[in-house]
Amino acid sequence: MKIMAAVSRAGRGVPEVEQVDLGDPRPDEVLVRIVATGICHTDIHCHSGRGVPVPHPIVLGHEGAGVVEAVGAGVTRLRPGDHVVLSGNSCGVCPRCLDARPTYCREAMRAAFGGARFDGSSPITQAGDRIAAVFFGQSSFATYAVAPARSAVLLPKDVPLHLMGPLGCGVVTGAGSVLESFRLRPGQSIAVFGTGGVGLAAVMAARLAGARRIVAVDISRPRLELAVELGATDTVRGGDGGEQAALRQIEPHGFDFAYVTADVPSVYATATTCLDVEGTLGYVVAPAGEWVPDTGFLLSGGRKLQGIIGGSANPHTLIPRLVDYWRAGRFPFDRMIEEFPFDDFARAWTETGSGRVIKAVVRMPEA
Repeated sequence: MKIMAAVSRAGRGVPEVEQVDLGDPRPDEVLVRIVATGICHTDIHCHSGRGVPVPHPIVLGHEGAGVVEAVGAGVTRLRPGDHVVLSGNSCGVCPRCLDARPTYCREAMRAAFGGARFDGSSPITQAGDRIAAVFFGQSSFATYAVAPARSAVLLPKDVPLHLMGPLGCGVVTGAGSVLESFRLRPGQSIAVFGTGGVGLAAVMAARLAGARRIVAVDISRPRLELAVELGATDTVRGGDGGEQAALRQIEPHGFDFAYVTADVPSVYATATTCLDVEGTLGYVVAPAGEWVPDTGFLLSGGRKLQGIIGGSANPHTLIPRLVDYWRAGRFPFDRMIEEFPFDDFARAWTETGSGRVIKAVVRMPEA
């Protein structure tokens, strides 16, 4: 079928919307009409070549939500007309997948960034030429996507699909880090470094979990103000070198958890030294530059470093919980969203990259 997709090509500053051809779903796949897709900084980094290498040309996008249009012959859990949010891809058969921990799938990197199905094929072509796809199992910067059925999370039909896409990556990563990776308990404390979509989701989740102290750290005053509205008890303005002293004033003995969503090495150093004994530093991106942890400080107090992928979440259980919290007014992730029409994709992309928009969501034309 003919579809429209934002194609990333080498040398382009921004993916451009083009007509491409999409193949039929295989027996274990579904065809989804995309209603809206969030833009994540992972998309921006992979387009530019600063992130994990991906083949080009490629259709990116991995926060898609839409309506199932067709299912493969082997799919029994979903049917046409179902509303879904698409999560990351996984092999489905390794020990982590069988233990419902798909973000730690042994094939996660190839599944997310390989630009192809596991057999090397791509469902997208253009004039007979291959276009890399299956980015995070979906390539949802498009009006339609073919995705593995196991990565499609069923949603109630009465929730607004155009808001749900970010649940598939950024939101579930931040919330899952607090609720699943840290398993933060009532009365504990957390410092969140970076108040983009992932960091703000962590702030909201910490409030849900009953944290006593939730400190947001960022260089942006408007984002810190939003963090307070979403649950932060305190804020620290970054960038002037006084963050450590400010954090110690708030929590003299240190924090139970520090959560880093930025890639600045100095932020990692501050996050480490703000930990209480047996505190945990969790991070979702690698530092962009050299950083050597103070292992003496860590070991002397039983402190831990924890890399986190996808919030350590099972999307099929956590995403529906987050939807329920949202409906109850307890997890207002939509406050981070700004919507753009698909034909204004370049502006959505640019304003995400500049940091003006926290979470851009691109809405596809009405079917």
